[in-house]
Amino acid sequence: MIRVVVVDDQALVRVGVRTLLGSEPDTELVGEAADGRSGVARVRELKPDVVLMDIRMPDMDGLAALREITADPALHEVRVVMLTTFGLDEYVFEALRSGASGFVLKDAEPEEMLRAVRVVAGGGSLLSPSVTRSVISRFARPGPAPVSHPGVAHLTDREREVVGWVATGMSNDEIAAQLVVSSETVRTHVSRAMLKMHARDRAQLVVFALQSGLGGV
Repeated sequence: MIRVVVVDDQALVRVGVRTLLGSEPDTELVGEAADGRSGVARVRELKPDVVLMDIRMPDMDGLAALREITADPALHEVRVVMLTTFGLDEYVFEALRSGASGFVLKDAEPEEMLRAVRVVAGGGSLLSPSVTRSVISRFARPGPAPVSHPGVAHLTDREREVVGWVATGMSNDEIAAQLVVSSETVRTHVSRAMLKMHARDRAQLVVFALQSGLGGV
């Protein structure tokens, strides 16, 4: 059973999520909160598998709540999916850098919301091509030279290469085809790179890679 907490100041959204998750045999809404501060408290109390977190909320917004959750070692296994009204929300990059596992539009189809919950609960990340492109475009703008993540120094040459491909938004299967290796080999390299760069998931690995100038494959 996938245990979920929803944090959103709109009661209608919370009711919708409660109804949706309650209709499925493998998901359960175990807690709700209407602002970031109480949301963090509920997450610490319940330690759910997944948190559906609104970005814009009173008292403490979703980004601040996300940072508190991802900074707490006791909540390392908790995955956070941000709820947003806009596909390319201005806070997309900051949320990914802070450890969000993905984004879901509030007006998305129910199946998409359920898929998001299941994907991140299974250890994956929900980083759509449009979101990946928006993150990449941020680093395509003129600005200071990239500052390499400390973990990059510990990557092997092959791991650096694979991380560079990950930063383009490619799946493991697509990267495997490019490198003429098995998907399992790519998965192993990605896992090791995430460990060395202390990335919570693939979404955060993309951000770290781009910050370090590894996205130019």
